[in-house]
Amino acid sequence: MDPAQLALDPDELRRLDECAKEPIRTPGSIQAHGTLLGIDRTGLIAVASENASDWLGHLVAELGNTELEYAVRSGQAIDPVRITWQGEACDAIVHHRDAITIVEIEPLPESGEYARTAVVGAIMRTSQMSSEDELRAAVVAEIREITGFDRVMMYHFHDDGHGEVVAEARAEELPPYLGLHFPSSDIPPQARALYISKIGRTIASTEAPGIPLVALADDPLTIDLSDAELRTVSPYHLQFMRNMGQASSFSLSIVESGRLVGMITCADRGERRLPVLLRRALEVLAGQIALQLASMRQISRLQHMVDVRARRAELLAPLYASDDIHAALLGGTATVLDLVPADGVLVRIAGTSRMAGETPALGPILQVLERVGSTPFVSECLLTERPDLAELIPGVAGLLVVPLAESGDVLVFFRGELAREISWLGDPGGTNRPDELSPRTSFAAWKRTVRDRSAPWGTVVEEAAELGHELEVALQRRAEAQLAELAMRDALTGLYNRRYLVERLATRGPVGEAGKAMLFVDLDDFKSVNDAHGHDAGDAVILEVANRLIESSREQDVVVRLGGDEFVVLLDGVIGEDVEAIADRLVQSIAVPIVTSRAVLSVTASCGVVVAEPGSPRVGLLEAADAAMYRAKHAGRNRVSL
Repeated sequence: MDPAQLALDPDELRRLDECAKEPIRTPGSIQAHGTLLGIDRTGLIAVASENASDWLGHLVAELGNTELEYAVRSGQAIDPVRITWQGEACDAIVHHRDAITIVEIEPLPESGEYARTAVVGAIMRTSQMSSEDELRAAVVAEIREITGFDRVMMYHFHDDGHGEVVAEARAEELPPYLGLHFPSSDIPPQARALYISKIGRTIASTEAPGIPLVALADDPLTIDLSDAELRTVSPYHLQFMRNMGQASSFSLSIVESGRLVGMITCADRGERRLPVLLRRALEVLAGQIALQLASMRQISRLQHMVDVRARRAELLAPLYASDDIHAALLGGTATVLDLVPADGVLVRIAGTSRMAGETPALGPILQVLERVGSTPFVSECLLTERPDLAELIPGVAGLLVVPLAESGDVLVFFRGELAREISWLGDPGGTNRPDELSPRTSFAAWKRTVRDRSAPWGTVVEEAAELGHELEVALQRRAEAQLAELAMRDALTGLYNRRYLVERLATRGPVGEAGKAMLFVDLDDFKSVNDAHGHDAGDAVILEVANRLIESSREQDVVVRLGGDEFVVLLDGVIGEDVEAIADRLVQSIAVPIVTSRAVLSVTASCGVVVAEPGSPRVGLLEAADAAMYRAKHAGRNRVSL
């Protein structure tokens, strides 16, 4: 049976509803192995268990026990208080509830009084564990060794409420329960709420009848025993234990940030009871285990988060310089599928869709997106949760849709079915119960294969949303960078423009050690080309000159169109004769006839050269190069001048 389906099963919901009606906090009775007294603010015993009813109406001072009287009156009792009750050594546990001081009296068990000293060693040993599985296995082994119970199990509660046995230490002749799952109704919500406020819970006998409470005035059924050690147990739960062959149990809660995340349960085929001090020591151990497990999970989450962020940065960094966003996301060394584990993905950006991995056809995907709308969507079982979508994209069990800010842009991740076998602690259905509200009668492992579900998305949902957000930011910054780049480019040739050159000269420091040169190129009598052949021909000449300047320059040089027929070439790392040779090559390349659609045109250029020595300022370079260019024109054009 699928745990998710069990959580919605009508019979399971009825069992939970029926459990919620049980007055487990106010049962009006206590377990048979102890005695309870309820003392009002005047010191009068106003409530008592039936086995101490003869003390009703007496003052606590009349009990003749000074330690207990002090504990009741001061509220500063050591837990427990060692007293003598009816001639027998007992532990008294004192706590306050509403207007009553509750005193619970437990006879000392025959053994185990000093077993609590072994808990110190268990705490020290378990504190050295380095993984959750290792810690869980060590804890149940330690607790079984200390307590002597037949079986000690640790449970983990899944998000849907059902539980799983994640560690076990047991007598060899008992059947194994490790790895088995159980329904939420085994430990219903109201019981879990009690387990959060009270860490330890003893059930000394599943057969002994409870002892009723009697009271002078109040209805015993209204007395809150939530914090009581002796509070009786739900008849449903007692029958459940008997069906499991358990005569007694002791449980410890694993509480993390006010949430019950698991439990440790000790169970025995005979009646076994632990002394109070040992129980308290084990509660301390349970608190440590809760902290350790929480720390381990937190460390694991942080490590995973750091890894995901690093891989996300690696994926998105190339976007800023890439002309093909889809290729950067889907075809690089890192892809979106490395960040969001899935069988396939669709990336739709700027209206263009591209897919990778195993995906349905584009048409059905687009139909799915129309139905999902512009909101995030996640499912691990489309067939159950959205059968209309499952019909459109058969073979897809898990779907994760991450809309992006730009309308229509989206990331869609697909997962196929992950068939897995779930082993239950007995058939959780009605066939294993005398009636739908009764406990299960058999707890033999009951296996079923879960179909039509993908692997759980888990934290991937949040990580995919973060990827979507950072992708939006990257695309926005890329667009802004492209706009800024366009502002630095000449519209006709695509070369850098005057604005770029001015900002570069203004924002850079002195010329570096390699030196720098600037070539100022101006076409000779270009106006005659426009006048004779028209501006289209003139644009064609400008484009061809731009191409020739690029081809005749070195890869590290920068060619700039200042405007009209003026160009500048920036050269790094050349001085002296090398600069003149490059300038001559540029002028000669321009002089080669240019073939246009209408005519063959001959154009020449004058080039001014200025060389900046290392450490010299950049200010004035453009003016100096411009002046040198005019000297070339005055000298006869089609030449280079320094």
